[in-house]
Amino acid sequence: MNKIDVVLGLQWGDEGKGKIADFLTPQYHIIARFQGGPNAGHSLKFNGQTHVLNTIPSGIFHSESTNIIGNGVVVDPVRIREEILRVEAAGANVKGNLVFSRKAHIILPTHRLLDAASEHAKGEAKIGSTLRGIGPTYRDKIGRNGLRIGDIYTDNFKERYYNIQKEHLKWVEFLGYNDFDIQALDNAFFEACEFLKAYKTADTEYLLNHAVGQSKILAEGAQGSMLDIDFGSYPFVTSSNTISGGVCNGLGIAPQHIGNVFGIFKAYCTRVGSGPFPTELLDETGESLRQKGNEFGATTGRPRRCGWLDLVALKYAIMLSGVNRLIMMKSDVLSGFEEIKVCTAYKVNGEITEEVPYDLCNASVEPVYQTFKGWSADLSVCRKQAELPSEFAAYVQFLEQTLNMPIHIISVGPDREQTIID
Repeated sequence: MNKIDVVLGLQWGDEGKGKIADFLTPQYHIIARFQGGPNAGHSLKFNGQTHVLNTIPSGIFHSESTNIIGNGVVVDPVRIREEILRVEAAGANVKGNLVFSRKAHIILPTHRLLDAASEHAKGEAKIGSTLRGIGPTYRDKIGRNGLRIGDIYTDNFKERYYNIQKEHLKWVEFLGYNDFDIQALDNAFFEACEFLKAYKTADTEYLLNHAVGQSKILAEGAQGSMLDIDFGSYPFVTSSNTISGGVCNGLGIAPQHIGNVFGIFKAYCTRVGSGPFPTELLDETGESLRQKGNEFGATTGRPRRCGWLDLVALKYAIMLSGVNRLIMMKSDVLSGFEEIKVCTAYKVNGEITEEVPYDLCNASVEPVYQTFKGWSADLSVCRKQAELPSEFAAYVQFLEQTLNMPIHIISVGPDREQTIID
C-alpha cells in the first residue's frame, strides 16, 4: 500500500527543499504543502531558468501532478495571485493542477501591518520576521478569529473581514505604525479574492485520504526543523510545526499513513534573521560561503548568516521527524576551502554535550569541531559518486557514520541534472 512520503528541511530553512521536491515529483501523483505560507522561497532551476515558489507546491511544473495547498498553510490572496500569474506565464497549468484547501487560513492586509508594526516596536529585540503576516494569521487561527479560503464564497465575507480589520487597526495604532494606505490594501485584497474564485478548492483532507493507497503522495514542508514552533530555537522560530508531525495536522492525515521521511540539509549551515547559531562564522570564511553559495533569500533578498555544519542540531532534527532518507545539498559550495570543519558537540556553560539545550538562546554555547582536509575539485560537474574527490568522500563517510544513516542523494548544483543518487 502506498504511503505519504515527506520532504522537509533539517536546519534553519533554505536547505533546498524546492529543488528536491521538484526532482522527486515524477515519482508521485500528488504534491501537498502542509504548513507555512509566502515566507517560503523554494527555488527550482531547470532548462536554464530559475523559478521561485512561495506558496504553490514544487510539483506545479509537472503536468501530470496534482498540487495541494493544505489546511495548515496560510494564504495571502494578493501574493498568491502574483505567484499564479508568474507561474502560468512560465507554462504551468495552475487551473488544472492546483487545489486549495477550503480550510486554509487567509492572510489579511492587516495581518501584514500587525507583523510590521510589531517588529518596528521591538527594535533591537525583533525576531527577524519576513513581514509576510504569517505569525498574526496563525495567532488569529488559534484565537478562533480567522477567515479561511472557503469563506471567500460566503455572503457575509466582507462584513467579517471589516470586523477583524477594525480590531487589527486598533493594535496597529497602539504600536504607533501608520505607514500604509488601507483603502489601497482593501482594493487589492478583494480583487485578488475574486481572482482566486476561478481556481479549484476542495475539502482536501477527503481528497488526500481517498487517494492514500491508490496514488503516491509527497508532503512538502517549508522553513526548517530548527524553526519549529515547539522544538526550534524559540522564540526565534516560525509559527507552525515544520517537523514531520506537522503533516498530520496540516493535511488531515493519520500518522500510520506516513511513509519515508526525506530530510534535507546543506553541507554547511545558514540562518536568516535573529536567533542562536552556534557555528556561525563572522569572518572571511563565512563571507566566502555566502558569496559562493549565493546565500541571499529567494523571497526577501536578505543575506543569510553562514557557518559550518552542526551535527548536534542535525541529529536532533533527524530524531524529531523520524528521518530515514538523508539528502545533502550545496556540496559544491565547499570546494576550494583548505579545511572543512564539522561541529560534533557543544560546550554548554563548560559542559560537553551532544544534545540541543533547552535554553539555546541564552546559554553559553561553544561548538566542538572536527576538522577535515578540503578539496579543490569542482563538484558541480560530477554526475556519479565515482567522480567525487576522495577528500569529499571521506567527509561524506564521516557524516554517514556519525548520523548512523546513509546519504541517499547528494546535490552538487541548483539544476535538476546536478543530482547524484546513491
